[in-house]
Amino acid sequence: MASRYIRIFNVDNDTEFYDFLRQKRGNLKNIRHQETPIMKNPTVAERASLSSTGYIWKYGDRYYSLAHKYYGKPEYWWVIAWYNGHPTEADIMPGDYIQIPLNLEQALMVLGVY
Repeated sequence: MASRYIRIFNVDNDTEFYDFLRQKRGNLKNIRHQETPIMKNPTVAERASLSSTGYIWKYGDRYYSLAHKYYGKPEYWWVIAWYNGHPTEADIMPGDYIQIPLNLEQALMVLGVY
């Protein structure tokens, strides 16, 4: 299973925006960092192509627990969060209905990271 960073590349950035950081780090010529991933939200058709299960959020629920339960991998908590448009547990209230994509590999392809 691929991580969400599979298509992320390192970038040598010498733009003016990073002047302060280059000076702070000893007058470096450039700053090397990972490029920002561009992720997309799934379309209605893409969502319809995925099999998912509904889940009613309860007090004390955590994305990583659901990811462990459904995928066997808690590190994929962000798939459930992103798929539902709730970036953190603080954005969901007990009683809210969310969808959990059942096939992790297909969900990653639909989300544009696999």
